[in-house]
Amino acid sequence: MAHAEDDQSKVWALAEKIGFCMLTTQSGGDLRSRPMSAYAERSNNAFYFLTDVASHKDEEIARYPAVCLAFADPKGQTYLSVSGTAEIQNDREKIRDLWATPAKAWWDNPDDPSIRILKVTPTSAEYWDSPGTVISYVKMAAAAVSNTRPDMGENVKVGM
Repeated sequence: MAHAEDDQSKVWALAEKIGFCMLTTQSGGDLRSRPMSAYAERSNNAFYFLTDVASHKDEEIARYPAVCLAFADPKGQTYLSVSGTAEIQNDREKIRDLWATPAKAWWDNPDDPSIRILKVTPTSAEYWDSPGTVISYVKMAAAAVSNTRPDMGENVKVGM
């Protein structure tokens, strides 16, 4: 059980470190992704996003609440995919709590009535954590020369 707890801790730490993700929703038969600033809160077992009441993702989530969050740090060769269930909330206190400088690009202040919270409760995650770009390239080159498979770091599936 301690190993599962360590893996979950790693998921939350990676999400906090990377910060931005691609939020994937379903729109009819298509999947749509868009960049979002994620607020990871392990204590609430949730990822939060500020969104606008008029956005299409709110309608998509109402019909198809299963979503995927894809975090990527290509320079550090670290990647995280989180699957979960999304819901839209109008929690004005939480909006003020999450309000930060990036939100000012979209709204004047946290009291704007069009702001909503998109909450994602994770069900599972998977991460890939490599030793870094230079080391990864060296390992791949060595593996190619020796006709072996390189050790590219951790790849772990995590129940949330």
